[in-house]
Amino acid sequence: MSLKDQLAPVVEDDPVLAKDLHAHAAETVHDAEGFPSGPCDPSVLTDYGDHVVIIERPELKLSSHGKKVQKFGRLAPEIEGLVAATGLSPLITCSVDTGDRGLISAFMERWHKETSSFHLPVGELTITLDDVVSLLHLPILGAFHSFEPLHINEVVLMLGELLEVFGEEVRAEIVQCHGAYVCLSWLRDIYQSRCEAGHWTVAARAYLLHLLGCTLFANKSAAHVHVVFLDAFRNLSQSGSYA
Repeated sequence: MSLKDQLAPVVEDDPVLAKDLHAHAAETVHDAEGFPSGPCDPSVLTDYGDHVVIIERPELKLSSHGKKVQKFGRLAPEIEGLVAATGLSPLITCSVDTGDRGLISAFMERWHKETSSFHLPVGELTITLDDVVSLLHLPILGAFHSFEPLHINEVVLMLGELLEVFGEEVRAEIVQCHGAYVCLSWLRDIYQSRCEAGHWTVAARAYLLHLLGCTLFANKSAAHVHVVFLDAFRNLSQSGSYA
């Protein structure tokens, strides 16, 4: 008997589409049998049927804002103290220019919002306040700041009061950003003009809002930041008291 005759025949599986996996996942939930190669008890991870490991998703897009922060160059000496007093200075150097797509994808596939933790082969792992202190060196003790939703008219008033931008310039920026947002590049221009005018407090606010838009409150646009966060810098002497 030849080696070919001794080998068991290989049966090829039919291709499985992402929508078939999603439908199968829904069926297994209804049967309370769990998911293939996933959680056996769907009562905890209730949204697992819509998780990225089950449904088809577009290619992961990575955006790094490190170079945007560096475009400011060295801070004007007049605002260095104002920025440092907020406790946010460590964010200036926390961004990276490149990222590992595979590593970030792996973590994304293992993150579950129901438990706010990563489910790894070694067990569950979550991000703690101690990690925030150790990695970002940000204050975790202090007052909480609540951000309230803004109407467009309130956005116009806030930009006028805190960044000294008025009239058509403000409305044109809001229209371009489709809502209560401003472009990061626009904030860099505001910073430069306020430094030239010697309006250091306003320049510091523009810089800090840009910094938050590149780090803590970055969004999928990779180019805009919500104006609501500017309210945290209304009184710079108080901003450092927030956790």
